[in-house]
Amino acid sequence: MIACLCAILIASSSAGATGGGRGEFDLAAAVAAAQAGATIVVPAGVHSGPIVIEKSLTLVGEAGAIIDGHGEGDVVRIEAPDVTIRCLLLRGTGIALNHENAAVRAMAPRATIIGNTVEDALFGFLLKGAEGSVIRGNRIHGKDLDIARRGDGIRLWQASDSILENNVVTDGRDVVVWYSSGVTVRGNRVSNSRYGLHFMFTDDNVLEDNILEGNSVGCFLMYSKNLTLRRNVFRDNRGPSGYGLGLKDMDGVAAEDNIFIANRVGVYLDNSPSSMVIHDVWSRNMIACNDVGIVFMSNVKRNSFTDNSFIDNIEQVGVISGGELIGNSFTVEGRGNYWSDYNGYDLDGDGFGDLEYRSESLFENLMDREPKLRLFLFSPAQQAMEMASKAFPAMKPRPKLTDSRPLMQPVQPNVRLAVKRSRWPMLAMATGLLGCAAVILFAGRPDQGVIKRTRRGRGAGGRAS
Repeated sequence: MIACLCAILIASSSAGATGGGRGEFDLAAAVAAAQAGATIVVPAGVHSGPIVIEKSLTLVGEAGAIIDGHGEGDVVRIEAPDVTIRCLLLRGTGIALNHENAAVRAMAPRATIIGNTVEDALFGFLLKGAEGSVIRGNRIHGKDLDIARRGDGIRLWQASDSILENNVVTDGRDVVVWYSSGVTVRGNRVSNSRYGLHFMFTDDNVLEDNILEGNSVGCFLMYSKNLTLRRNVFRDNRGPSGYGLGLKDMDGVAAEDNIFIANRVGVYLDNSPSSMVIHDVWSRNMIACNDVGIVFMSNVKRNSFTDNSFIDNIEQVGVISGGELIGNSFTVEGRGNYWSDYNGYDLDGDGFGDLEYRSESLFENLMDREPKLRLFLFSPAQQAMEMASKAFPAMKPRPKLTDSRPLMQPVQPNVRLAVKRSRWPMLAMATGLLGCAAVILFAGRPDQGVIKRTRRGRGAGGRAS
């Protein structure tokens, strides 16, 4: 869709736009000579950066248009409001972290960056003081560096009321939104990075329909309020901390229809909410196949959970830093959550368990206090300890949590879990089956020949030798 849009834009603007000829074209000179508000069509070929834009312009790339920084500094620098960059391949920034070398550095409001490809960049898009900007439909690939030496795929700093939408970011450090309120982050995919998303001091933001997978941490949000978190997928984030989602001092979180799957920790909660008069609300989320579904710091209170599905996590809920899990609700207005390890029943068929769900594993409680005990998960030692706690009431721990109205069936979030499908396994299987068939057929032919020869020999009255 972005490619089609780029083609339409180029066709509609070529007649009255600067550039587009097939002769020698100096992009920096064309930018310097253009009038404010002009559109420059960048022809196919490699154009040297850096390009500095000091007036309101639109740059639209033809197919094959490349701006190359040749490994030094920024590729494009925007120093004026209302600048648009579309449909270009931007590559070859410098590698100086202290200078934050970027494919596009925008230092003025309302930058629009759409449909570009970024390669070999320390920072992808770096926006400072760029309120009301739009970053949409770009593909950003960082430099081949150790993760500690990379820059951020996208960084917003004091860029409130901006939109990050439908971007694909790989091999960066973080996608950062700091001191930027009213930002919408929608439909992005971030992988193979440190933090898929990292927020601080950003209020009234919306995160929806994003996929954060294969990072050290999917998303870590801090010191902010009024966050809407819906229909996101946090998958396979398994670094040293390995949180799908981490929240610290976050007030007014509404999290619904998200999927947290195959992370080391699905959700990590630290002092969220921090306000004594605010509740964070969790509903219709699926928390499945994580090492730990949700980890609470023991001081966490005022979270409400209803219609969530806790499925096959090694530990459904963990509590760390000592103390008990109190002040949070797992039943709201008569509705609880689904727990895959619930052993109760539903005699009246109303969809709710007749017995409350109680999380009271002795081994889990000990693991929360001493994480090294995870070494003994699924071992005979764990099984013996659990049997002892059931046989001897004195050893039975107090339940970490109770859910008085557990659901008997999981609740499906309103989000599709994108699954990577590769043709290679099917091709390999098909090739293997064909190979087996060929072996059987070719191996069978000599045997058949021997049988025929044997029969002929016997029919002549001789004995087969």
